Amino acid sequence: MFIQVMQARCTRHDELRALADEWAERSGPDADGWLGGTYGFTDDDLFFGVIRFTDRDSAMANSARPETSAFAERMAALVDGPVEFHDSDDVSVLFDGGSDDAGFVQIIRGKVDDPARLRALLSSDPEALHQMRPDILGATLAIEADGTFTETVAFTDEDSARRGEATPPPPEVAGEFEWAMQGASFHDLRQPWFESPR
Repeated sequence: MFIQVMQARCTRHDELRALADEWAERSGPDADGWLGGTYGFTDDDLFFGVIRFTDRDSAMANSARPETSAFAERMAALVDGPVEFHDSDDVSVLFDGGSDDAGFVQIIRGKVDDPARLRALLSSDPEALHQMRPDILGATLAIEADGTFTETVAFTDEDSARRGEATPPPPEVAGEFEWAMQGASFHDLRQPWFESPR
């Protein structure tokens, strides 16, 4: 899998969402390898789009399409500054990778010096994690070449996620979580929306 993360400051929420919906309806069906996307705004107007493709070649071919260029121009006119992109074909999934039924999504951005260690943490004991945190529907972890990562975690709802946060992880992984999340930023999408091929 290949993931491209877009982020930008934007106060025109409705217009940007309408544009994303339009792309999914009109251009998405013709985008080879497009698997879907997770979108939303934080409380301080930071927009995130986490778009999934089968592979890098498909994603780059989509970026070269005239329809995508036109979409990018229209998006640039709606946001309050430059759009930041993060590309990764080093992708791991937890459970089914997420769910379009999620009521709350958290984007975690950070950087580690040992990507293999981070991947191992995500896959260390998914069954135990599922039992401990049934509020987590799934997640994707996209790691860039320099160790920068974007983890996109789908939850049933925010209340359940907050209760789950109060549950300490097992001692054997607590230190690993502390290492992975050192210096990370957390971005809450309280009204996420999802697009997928129709």
